[in-house]
Amino acid sequence: MRRKIVAGNWKMNMRFSEADDLLTLILDDIENKGIPEHVDVVVCPPALYLELATDMALGKPLLVGAQNVGAYESGAYTGEISAGMLESVEVDYCIIGHSERRQYFYESNADLAKKTDILLKHGIIPIFCCGELLDDREDDMHMEVVSTQLEEGLFHLEESDFSKVLIAYEPVWAIGTGKTATPEQAQEMHAFIRALVAKKYSKQIADECLILYGGSCNAGNAKELFSQEDVDGGLIGGASLKVEDFATIIRSA
Repeated sequence: MRRKIVAGNWKMNMRFSEADDLLTLILDDIENKGIPEHVDVVVCPPALYLELATDMALGKPLLVGAQNVGAYESGAYTGEISAGMLESVEVDYCIIGHSERRQYFYESNADLAKKTDILLKHGIIPIFCCGELLDDREDDMHMEVVSTQLEEGLFHLEESDFSKVLIAYEPVWAIGTGKTATPEQAQEMHAFIRALVAKKYSKQIADECLILYGGSCNAGNAKELFSQEDVDGGLIGGASLKVEDFATIIRSA
């Protein structure tokens, strides 16, 4: 049985004191109520709060992820944060290729291939996001779009490195819109992704690959989404900012 991952993407939200309070509440909830043995919980706060999060999570069943990373080791790249910097504050995961990064910051699949490589070099697990626009789905191009994103962003990896990567399928039309892919739509795409991995690498690697669902996953629909055979948890947006909702999602996995 594959483990489940529930990762909260805080995006560009929270003042420092609010982040401190939310982390405290999440940790208190975990301590008081526990989490299922087969579930890993990850929080991905803004970069300014990563050290706060890793310090608070030390020795606790809570992992920490960044929301982005620069594509270079170091140098004159004002405003960027390197994988080495993330490693130095003991970050476990890093989201790359989120649709907001692709749309607003024009990140290409080639950029994401570089970011994947540099994260793996520093021992940080990439959470590689993929997903289609509404037009892509309406034109029946959604599988082709996702296939291209994976081919160009991840499938250059050797098997040993690919096995360390998490994939997050996020239909762009469902992110922050309140719309959610049906469990059947999510399962169809997750099964398709797993088949692509099996074709590229092996059935064993595909069977072990963790594929998360994102896109308006919330306390009300998480259980049904997570019950699908090929859905291994979720990358949670807005609902991860409310401890009660996030806790419900964790226990739905």
